[in-house]
Amino acid sequence: MAEHTALPDAQSFLDRVVALLRERFGESAVSEPHVNEKSRNLPTLTVAREVWHDAALLLRDHPETDFSFLNNLHGTDMGSYFDVFYVLQSFRHPHLLAVHVRAERDNPRVPSVVDVWPAADWAERETYDLLGIVFEGHPDLRRILLPEDWVGHPLRKDYVPYDEGV
Repeated sequence: MAEHTALPDAQSFLDRVVALLRERFGESAVSEPHVNEKSRNLPTLTVAREVWHDAALLLRDHPETDFSFLNNLHGTDMGSYFDVFYVLQSFRHPHLLAVHVRAERDNPRVPSVVDVWPAADWAERETYDLLGIVFEGHPDLRRILLPEDWVGHPLRKDYVPYDEGV
């Protein structure tokens, strides 16, 4: 059984993660790194969509991070863009990491991470179903909550419900 240790300093851990990602993918791969004090000092950053899949593999496989578990995945319509939010967790190390990946409003696409964390499967499908974000490379991207013939994505801010006769 793993020995329990004190939680790492959130800022120094975040700095190390940012350095790992920028070293591998370049300066522009990471933006907005911060410790989210409103979320129990959760280290948080944004990863460029173009490198997200490879960054996810690095975060899972690097011995300093070892994020073997996808704790949470959801999408949000931010108005001018879509945000896909991931919370990664390591069972070997006492740390969590929040990752944002932005998708363009007019063409919302983000690389799937189902092959990295199988737990992403239904969460990506739900996010696609309700927001219309396409997870490129997903093995079975189809609606999961709404019928296949449903028109639109009801959690989008521009969604117009069809309520004839109500």
